[in-house]
Amino acid sequence: MSNYTTDADILEWEPSIKEYGIIDFSTYHAKTKDDVNRWLRIHWWPKVRRASMNRNASYFNSAEAEMDETKLTASQLKTASVFHILAYYILPQLTQHGAEPDRFRMMIDFYKNKWLEEIQLVLQDGVEYDWNDSGTVENTEKQPEHFNRLVR
Repeated sequence: MSNYTTDADILEWEPSIKEYGIIDFSTYHAKTKDDVNRWLRIHWWPKVRRASMNRNASYFNSAEAEMDETKLTASQLKTASVFHILAYYILPQLTQHGAEPDRFRMMIDFYKNKWLEEIQLVLQDGVEYDWNDSGTVENTEKQPEHFNRLVR
């Protein structure tokens, strides 16, 4: 699976970002994809994997032990990934890291909040994961976060 973002996606949100001297973001796209996948493995995968194991009674199915990132829908994670790459890779290179926050430091805070907000919305909507390897994600394969329910 390719990266979740491209330079064009970043330029949709920050059209003038390349004017500050960073011309190529290609290495950051791969890092952001790895970070988003790691975040999902920590915050989403253990819950749905446990639910899947209870449903299928396949406790020792090694194929489901780890999340397969190729089964995720990249377009669902694009916006969150744009916010992540801006907050954690691009904008930190532009700030002065001084005592007083500059324009870029404030943008970092803004995009960090947007990243968390967007990834939470993805969880609440239901992460699209192709459980049966059919090539399409059906509504039954979306795993929304639990609402009004105690999860232990």
